[in-house]
Amino acid sequence: MSAVPPDGLAPGPDGRPRCWWATSAPDYLDYHDTEWGRPVRDDDAMYERLVLEGFQSGLSWLTILRKRENFRRAFAGFRIEEVARFGAADVERLLQDAGIVRHRGKIEAAIANAKAAAALHAEGGSLAELVWSHAPAPRPAPRTPAEIPAQTPESKALSRALKARGFRFVGPTTLYAAMQACGVVNDHLAGCAARGEAGPPPGDA
Repeated sequence: MSAVPPDGLAPGPDGRPRCWWATSAPDYLDYHDTEWGRPVRDDDAMYERLVLEGFQSGLSWLTILRKRENFRRAFAGFRIEEVARFGAADVERLLQDAGIVRHRGKIEAAIANAKAAAALHAEGGSLAELVWSHAPAPRPAPRTPAEIPAQTPESKALSRALKARGFRFVGPTTLYAAMQACGVVNDHLAGCAARGEAGPPPGDA
């Protein structure tokens, strides 16, 4: 990957400026333009993002993006109630699936998280609502990559809340990445062509 520009912006194939990381691979460009930072309110979709961010830990996000359809197939389309019924045989099946990241701890965490989300449903709650309840107040758009935090007080609080309910692989850095991905925060840089199309109203509007 080339050096990050001082303002963090790079032109895409259409010449429009984008967050620097979006132009390093076609997979990133599509993800940046159509998904990253756009609000996710559906529980199964939120669960998918949390699982994928957990699997990404220690790996390139590009690796996860390129395996995403395999993950969806392996984890029943990330339908919470179905994955919550997975057992030991499913763990062993997934450990043999070369299409995903074969890491026992992360696989077991994904299943445990589905069970925790299903328990939340049984109480009349919602995973997406719980995540969104930790949204920060709108703030000015970051003007350089250095202004984008790795974690925040809100992601730390969300981490504590999820861990208390039995969720795993939900540290504050992983959760902040999920909050960015799901539009709970809008970390598209100032000047990025996608910023106005994504996330909650920016604080500098």
